[in-house]
Amino acid sequence: MSSRNMNSENTNTAANTLSAAGTNTAGAAAGAGMQTASVANKTADKAARVASLKRRYSKYASSAGGGMRGPGPGGPGRRGRNAAQQPIAKGAMKDSGKTIRRIFGYLDEDKPKMLIAFACVLVSTVTNLAGSYMLRPIINTYIAPLDGSRGDAAGLFRSLLVMAAIYLAGVAANYLQARTMLNIAQNALQRIRDDLFTKMQELPVRFYDNNNNGDLMSRFTNDVDVLGQMLSNTLVQLFSGALSIIGTLALMIYTNIWLTLVTLLMMPLMLKAGGAVAMRSRKYFKSLQESLGAVNGYVEETVSGQKVVKVFCHEDVAKEEFNILNDDLRENQIKAQFFGGLMGPVMNCLSQVNYSLTAAIGGVLCVLRGFDIGGLTVFLNYSRQFSRPVNEISQQVSQVFSALAGAERVFAVMDEKPEPADDADAVALAPMQGHVILDHVYFGYNPDKTILKDISLYAKPGQKIAFVGSTGAGKTTITNLINRFYDIQSGTITIDGVDIKHLKMDNLRENIAMVLQDTHLFTGTVRENIRYGRLDATDEEVVQAAKTASAHSFIMRLPKGYDTELTGDGANLSQGQRQLLNIARAAISKAPILILDEATSSVDTRTERHIEHGMDRLMKDRTTFVIAHRLSTVRNANAIMVLEKGEIIERGDHDDLLAQKGRYYELYTGLSELD
Repeated sequence: MSSRNMNSENTNTAANTLSAAGTNTAGAAAGAGMQTASVANKTADKAARVASLKRRYSKYASSAGGGMRGPGPGGPGRRGRNAAQQPIAKGAMKDSGKTIRRIFGYLDEDKPKMLIAFACVLVSTVTNLAGSYMLRPIINTYIAPLDGSRGDAAGLFRSLLVMAAIYLAGVAANYLQARTMLNIAQNALQRIRDDLFTKMQELPVRFYDNNNNGDLMSRFTNDVDVLGQMLSNTLVQLFSGALSIIGTLALMIYTNIWLTLVTLLMMPLMLKAGGAVAMRSRKYFKSLQESLGAVNGYVEETVSGQKVVKVFCHEDVAKEEFNILNDDLRENQIKAQFFGGLMGPVMNCLSQVNYSLTAAIGGVLCVLRGFDIGGLTVFLNYSRQFSRPVNEISQQVSQVFSALAGAERVFAVMDEKPEPADDADAVALAPMQGHVILDHVYFGYNPDKTILKDISLYAKPGQKIAFVGSTGAGKTTITNLINRFYDIQSGTITIDGVDIKHLKMDNLRENIAMVLQDTHLFTGTVRENIRYGRLDATDEEVVQAAKTASAHSFIMRLPKGYDTELTGDGANLSQGQRQLLNIARAAISKAPILILDEATSSVDTRTERHIEHGMDRLMKDRTTFVIAHRLSTVRNANAIMVLEKGEIIERGDHDDLLAQKGRYYELYTGLSELD
């Protein structure tokens, strides 16, 4: 084979090798790119899911649905959850100065105690500084006299006794300060809890429709507790640290100005390092409180709905979603605690550098400038003391930011807009008869979306008005408007000829009794739960209300009758028994207007007939509004309103509507079904 051919073959072989290598490299690069893209997509999906869960459970129930009744003109929630009110604000920290001033406002009532506590801090700081400074004369006079003579053991013993007395005074002041500040902090927390709970009673129904119960509980417990820790410990430590820095600096200058300058030169570096760490930790502590609220909200909802979770085999999904929220909490906790805990080691490291530098220069001054050993000993002690309050203040930064994040979440609830106050000319009807008129009523939870359109009806005492229609047609919304849980956009609602906007809110609602599908019983006796409808009712009236509701017989079969304790929302009673107690509670209120919102939809037919006997007695001589999916329960209504998409499309009694052969006829005869 010729040399030229061999060269050509070698060249081709090399080219093929390079081509194959290039192909492999390109394939590997493409594979790596696809793998990186896959990881990025998974990370993005997880982040999106975390954000979605936190929106639902950390701040509010989703405003886009998920209520008990499904979307539609009636609103997704039982009381209509597409409310115009925005959920509690979230995001970055607000004005910290304003938050701090608000917190201090809760300390105003304990100003005398605050003065005592700060006086104790002052005494403790002064005794600590004075005791430390005594080392200089003790060393220079009794241990290593400057004139070179022998030390004085007796004088040393007397000086040590004086030093011990000074430190004991400081210990006593410290103890008194701790007891006083603990009392002040708990008083402030009591006032904060009182204000928060009072405000929550003043908030409108739509607030609870839009916010998650678990997150609200987290604000009431975790956030308030974190704030309490700051008030009882951090506040005093900050004040004590500031006094220590000022006093120590003054004595350092007095002892040796040159060594003081060396110490002060380190301060900008320490402050800059502390500030950098503080800025990072502040953000993470805000996220930590939100993540904690999300976990609490999810746990509260899952535990309360555990039966539903098990029935629909939702355990795996629940565990997966909880793990997502728990992982997010863990990550934010690690970041917050890491940057919060990083402050101490960083400042300690810089403090050690400062101490070593000061000791070295001080030794040189002792050899060359005649600086006394006692002065150097005291100055080194002060140098460490000067760094210690700086370190302590730096370490308290994490606690401060955590408390401020909690305080902002608490104050966010306090700043929510309460229910509208009564008009200046508001009146109270006594007694209220129950003549209810809705005249051309228009309403929407959001101003740009009308839910109810031109609703007009009239009801007088003794009449039973029934609402029938698909889920979301607006049935429950009408009853909510009569209660004035929401204000209408146009039209009027009057009771006994008076616009409900001109009625006192308490007078309006105490004259309206409601029996809902979802019963709620409070922890307490059966008697107390019935009396909840009217707190001044006598025992005889309680028994009579129970008989009216057909509840007396089963109550007497309970272990302690009317004194039987109910817990867990009446978990030791059947659904029908809980509903009968709910009816008895409405009966004892003696309200002239009664609203029955699917009160029998969750019980069996036999129990339903038993409950209906109680409701029939309850409805006598009252203006009654009934919402029902079972059309058999509204046959005896004086008037039946058929609603679709927020409008009354048919009205009349049972026979009239059957004769019309419209929507009601189709529903009753089974030609169509309710959505």
